[in-house]
Amino acid sequence: MKNKFLLFLILFATAKFVSAQTILEADGPGNTYELINSVFAPGFDVIEVPDCNHGSFSRHIDEVFDVDLNKYVFQFHIHTTPDNDRCTKFDRQRTEIKTYDKSPDSLLATLTEKVEYKWKFKLDSGFQPSSSFTHIHQIKAVGGSEQDMPLITLTPRKGNPDKMQLRYAAALSQSTIHEVNLVDFKGVWVEAKETIIYNETGLGAYEIVMTKVAGGDTLFYYTNNSIRTWKTDASFLRPKWGIYRSLNDSTNLRDEAILFADFSIEELDPLSSSTNSIVENDEILIYPNPTNHQLLLSEVVLKNYQLINIYNSNRQLVLSEKIERNTVSIAHLENGLYFVELKGEKVKNKTVRIIVE
Repeated sequence: MKNKFLLFLILFATAKFVSAQTILEADGPGNTYELINSVFAPGFDVIEVPDCNHGSFSRHIDEVFDVDLNKYVFQFHIHTTPDNDRCTKFDRQRTEIKTYDKSPDSLLATLTEKVEYKWKFKLDSGFQPSSSFTHIHQIKAVGGSEQDMPLITLTPRKGNPDKMQLRYAAALSQSTIHEVNLVDFKGVWVEAKETIIYNETGLGAYEIVMTKVAGGDTLFYYTNNSIRTWKTDASFLRPKWGIYRSLNDSTNLRDEAILFADFSIEELDPLSSSTNSIVENDEILIYPNPTNHQLLLSEVVLKNYQLINIYNSNRQLVLSEKIERNTVSIAHLENGLYFVELKGEKVKNKTVRIIVE
């Protein structure tokens, strides 16, 4: 088994900050549980699967070769019957991986830390979510009175039409804070990047961007720079990925296999900005950032600015156009740093740095 555990330590002389990034990648069939554990909790067990009740199927997480990514990926299986939640709960099913108290400290978020989570996933083109819950990602607390309610949940939801929902709970009450139609997520690889500044009300920040791997279209974007991202008396918060679904709506479910790839957990420098903002600007004007072939303009831009100019790192003008819609094509730009200038007749011009990759 090849060891795909990569730990990058980058020393910043000015800030005296050590950035630690942990990456989990599939490396081929066999020893999948052992690989995952070696990265997320060496010598321990981060796997939550229904193998105890479905031994005839063998392991519920394996590795397969994916032609789209041209690499091995993780495949998470769940079956409408007989799978359950680890032979302890029978009204739900779970195939998940996590970090927990046996994991390295760099994989556990504590108060005031800034952490970036990245991963890729693919729902089958025929994927069927529950009208109850079908979670594919959670941020949960360990310890404290609110640990049973996830801080953040990403869940496909059956409806008319089906939705991809972002659920949030500051304490014990959860609500949907953003949703989009699920259809665009089916049958394609999606890359997610989630950045969290863990803190109390008014000091925390949260951002998630999900884009198509092929083409880079933005499917989902949400940001909030003044949000509680902590739980009362928590020891730490940690991520979970996989499929965790209710059986209350089992007639609308089917056997599923969700693909995952390229998990990354990276602690960022909390002092990299003078504010608690995920981005450097007072408000989100353009997104996603980094981007590749298209920029999306916020309502603030559409209402207040009339012209967009883009300059390369040598301050050469590479694009100039009137703002008449909320998208700007930058497919012709090479990878690198650019400066986006927004010009308005009645407001002060604004310049935003972006990365094209």
